[in-house]
Amino acid sequence: MHSSIPVRTYSIGFEQAGYNEAEHAKAVAQHLGTVHHEQYLTMREAREVIPQLPSMYDEPFADSSQIPTHLVSRFARQEVTVALTGDGGDELFAGYNRHVSAPRMWRRLQQVPRPVRALGLPLSRIPSQFWTRLGTLAPGRRQPHFGAKLQKAFGIAASASTLDDIYRDFLDEWSGGPSPVRGENGSGSAPAFDLTCAGAPDAVRMMYCDAVSYLPDDILAKVDRASMAVGLETRVPFLDHRLAALAARIPLSMKTGDGRGKLILRKLVERHVPRALIDRPKAGFQVPIGEWIKGPLRDWAEDLLDPGRMRSEGWLDEAMVTSRWSAHLSGRRDATAALWAILMFQAWLRDKDKASATNT
Repeated sequence: MHSSIPVRTYSIGFEQAGYNEAEHAKAVAQHLGTVHHEQYLTMREAREVIPQLPSMYDEPFADSSQIPTHLVSRFARQEVTVALTGDGGDELFAGYNRHVSAPRMWRRLQQVPRPVRALGLPLSRIPSQFWTRLGTLAPGRRQPHFGAKLQKAFGIAASASTLDDIYRDFLDEWSGGPSPVRGENGSGSAPAFDLTCAGAPDAVRMMYCDAVSYLPDDILAKVDRASMAVGLETRVPFLDHRLAALAARIPLSMKTGDGRGKLILRKLVERHVPRALIDRPKAGFQVPIGEWIKGPLRDWAEDLLDPGRMRSEGWLDEAMVTSRWSAHLSGRRDATAALWAILMFQAWLRDKDKASATNT
């Protein structure tokens, strides 16, 4: 390591299976010899952050990884005031699963007749729990939320006419139907992303779009507000303009391979860390929001999703939201991300109304 002082690293973990990567982080830290710190939290401690989110973000921000991001920032702030993050690496080096899976999906779909593709629609209506159970029977490792992702892929296959459609649907949790926002035109709520860059490979087009939209509007905003809420400043080495310029000149063949992205970064890391310590399916920084809103947070969720209140506020189509909520509760559909967006909007709206009432 190129540092005159010992490098400090921080991670948090949860006892709940499927949501804990602290052990993997610790193994890597031990191999590299960092001064590692880890903290295990209960899910109750994680849930206690949720009421703070509307004021922390001051907008209806709905990336649920905002919760563990805030928790690890709070933990690190006990000892340091500035921290480095790895944000930007996915956008520069094809790190998101969609950078590989979306072009591959489109190539295959172009070989399938439209009537056959249409079969994806009824398949997408089979409960996500069924696909998850079926996936456990197949050999190999399954990615987190396998059933929900497969269910969504069937729906995308049935409706997509271009790669751009596939990309938008990957990001739009309300794809495949009308928007829940009243007055929204079109068949979905995703903005019309610019996937131009004529002549560039499809993955490069998506990386560019992510870099100018998803990265600043979601990733950087999430980390900045989650960390600054506890007075921790973050720095983003991957977004040094010289590194970004270098990454743009690296051919796609050095970024993707063997069905995965960030190939060149993986090879660099393997010079210092054994592959066995880092060779795992990509997973987001997650907490079980979908399970919480069915269980300990159900009263909170149902209060925010009250049809009468949504009707009087006039922003959302209460029938559409209620239908998605019912499907989630029954297990027919894992609608975690779609509902979290609605819940964060409703929580922010209520927080805003309370602030206005206090100031009058």
